[in-house]
Amino acid sequence: MFNWFLNLNYVYQALLATIFTYFITLLGAAIVFFFKKINKNIMDAMLGFAAGVMTAASYFSLLDPAISSCEELNLTPWLITFIGFFSGGLLLFVADKIFNKIFTKKNKRILMLISSITIHNIPEGMAVGIAFGSVFYGISGATTLSAIMLAIGIGLQNFPEGSAVSIPLLREGMSRKRAFFYGQLSAIVEPIFGVIGAILVLKMRILLPFFLSFAAGAMIYVVVSELIPESQTNEKKDLMAIFTIIGFSIMMILDVALG
Repeated sequence: MFNWFLNLNYVYQALLATIFTYFITLLGAAIVFFFKKINKNIMDAMLGFAAGVMTAASYFSLLDPAISSCEELNLTPWLITFIGFFSGGLLLFVADKIFNKIFTKKNKRILMLISSITIHNIPEGMAVGIAFGSVFYGISGATTLSAIMLAIGIGLQNFPEGSAVSIPLLREGMSRKRAFFYGQLSAIVEPIFGVIGAILVLKMRILLPFFLSFAAGAMIYVVVSELIPESQTNEKKDLMAIFTIIGFSIMMILDVALG
């Protein structure tokens, strides 16, 4: 069934995968046409599950292949992965701080919401592109299946993100069409940076370990600063934590057993 996808060039695979993650954001944003409020338990469970998937993917689909790639290229694994991982997390940290200072007017909360989610979608798109691109070199731990699962995990957490933008905009008095437009627009960067990530990996193999670990650091920042804290605002914190464990376990099993 998926043979046509597997036979595609890795750049096209990355493009289609990130179009999928964008489409899930679009579906989340489209909630404004049907509801003004989404069941919080469902939203938090999805966020918790996605946090688990993305955490596992950060190691099994990104950091582990980065270490293997360093060894193949005779680079120092701990140093390269540290620089890449720390840089990815630091970039998003700095971006958050900058936007906190830029937006000081009446619409600060909404502008920050749209901007922060858009910024977070950039490394997510790159992570998917890099994951597909790294398969090209046959690096240990890098498989098409793990790249697909990474895209699915990112897609899952994109649904509540899309609605997290469109619903507040609707509450602020914006029309449903405009609220939907800005909600889906926050993820349009994912296909763009997915292709960029895949191309960078294909053209510059020496930088592959850095890009892989960079994407992992950026994803972990999103998980720790956004997904887990948001899911833990639920009254059933322990249950949301279980969804995170389930997400991590499923991703780990797929990567280890089928990688």
